[in-house]
Amino acid sequence: MGTAERQETLPDGGAARATARRQLEAPDHDIPTDRDGTAAYRNAAEPDERGGRGAAQKQPEYRPLWIEEPARRRRLPDPVRTSAVRAVLIIAVTLIQAMVAFLCTMAGSWLAFPMVISSVVSTVVATWGALDVWVTRQVWNQRHGVVSTPSSTARALRRERRKARRQARAAERAQERIRRQGGAGQLSHS
Repeated sequence: MGTAERQETLPDGGAARATARRQLEAPDHDIPTDRDGTAAYRNAAEPDERGGRGAAQKQPEYRPLWIEEPARRRRLPDPVRTSAVRAVLIIAVTLIQAMVAFLCTMAGSWLAFPMVISSVVSTVVATWGALDVWVTRQVWNQRHGVVSTPSSTARALRRERRKARRQARAAERAQERIRRQGGAGQLSHS
């Protein structure tokens, strides 16, 4: 069991998380403590007030490293997250280049002109990166995230196509029935 998952068995057989024992922590929050609130790191050779040995008999109690909370939003799909990370890195490099170009210009350095040119190019690339995130998200939603609602245009079109196919099949079956009967039942025009 990891530090964040240490549990204590209660008398009724249940288990309680270590977070319930926060009042037993030392003031600096990283020293484990005993039940009475004193530091658990005693010399094993010196007996405590109750006549037993100090840290040799007791397990130090730990507080969890973190408390897990449910996510507020769903995680981005992998392709969208990849393009977002790429865009953030490109934008960060662009901002650094722009700052270096500005500082070189203020200092009158020969490096100012190449840095300004590279900043302009990087700005174009950063714009492409931001648009890439948007396009990737739209494509992913179109392929995987279609929400079908009763008022959806796509659903209405599918319903009309199904209706037209049913009517065509019914007409074809009727024609086939007429052919099988050898024209019997048709009105003649002669």
